[in-house]
Amino acid sequence: MAVSGALVGIADRDWSRRGGRSAGACELAAHLADVRQRERVDLVRLESFVRETVLPGTQPNTTPRRQVLEALGEAGGLCTARTVEMSSGDVIVCTREAGRYDPDDLPGFKRGKSDGTPGGWHRAGASIWSDAGAICTPHTAV
Repeated sequence: MAVSGALVGIADRDWSRRGGRSAGACELAAHLADVRQRERVDLVRLESFVRETVLPGTQPNTTPRRQVLEALGEAGGLCTARTVEMSSGDVIVCTREAGRYDPDDLPGFKRGKSDGTPGGWHRAGASIWSDAGAICTPHTAV
């Protein structure tokens, strides 16, 4: 109710600033519909920009990509495994798709290579971990 009252107040002030008189219920409703339509158009343009410009600029299996997918509402199929970066105390969320964990697919550093590939382990930023870690939650879909 408070939010609705605030929106009506904002729309009424905007209507008055644009030279209108005190708005009646029908005029105010029409004006609110117009404002909401403009907001929807702006959101569609913003979503297009994020899909066409921001998302392609993110690297696969990275935290920034996960954040973009979450903003778009498309992170539902990503893993929910979490760990804690011991040096900073930051919580790190896996950025891989759910169901990709394979303990036999070792990361590069376990195979004698320093290529940073996570293998079948979790990866976020510079951290790589397995579900065997005591702080991790299971590698499952949201």
